[in-house]
Amino acid sequence: MTLFVTHGRFTREYIRGGFAALALLCCSVAQAQEFEGTWKLTMRKLQNGSTLTPPAVQGVIMVQPGLWTRVVFSHTPEGKPTSYSAVSTYKMSPAEWTETLLFSARDDGSGKPPAYTETPQTKSTPVTREGGRVAFKLPFEPPSVVIEGDKMTATAEGTFVDYWERVR
Repeated sequence: MTLFVTHGRFTREYIRGGFAALALLCCSVAQAQEFEGTWKLTMRKLQNGSTLTPPAVQGVIMVQPGLWTRVVFSHTPEGKPTSYSAVSTYKMSPAEWTETLLFSARDDGSGKPPAYTETPQTKSTPVTREGGRVAFKLPFEPPSVVIEGDKMTATAEGTFVDYWERVR
């Protein structure tokens, strides 16, 4: 009889632990789904108040579970082409964004060769949440990101605000 009760208690604790693990897994998946998908850059507002729309500025972000790729093309105020591309792995928890930048390439339009980052680096930043709004600072780039449903803004203080829409 004691063996049965001990076994029953073990089974209940095991089941409770399994439900807790499943809840954490589902929560983690829900966190990532806020960001996953394909995003299209629809507009950039510059510090001087001017607005750029495609084809003057173009960009795409593709976010898959644990991997995100971004490419942005625009022009300097002098009309010279610029571009930024990067591939990273990421983890998003309720309170933290952790990114490992695998590689990036930046052409700032100055005429100098593009700058490349080829050595993986990992950094984390806090995530804030209010209702359906998720906000965090990208650890390797100037923008701070705010996601609200299928809309995302990326703000690089004193430079630009990019407006993105999730492609459905």
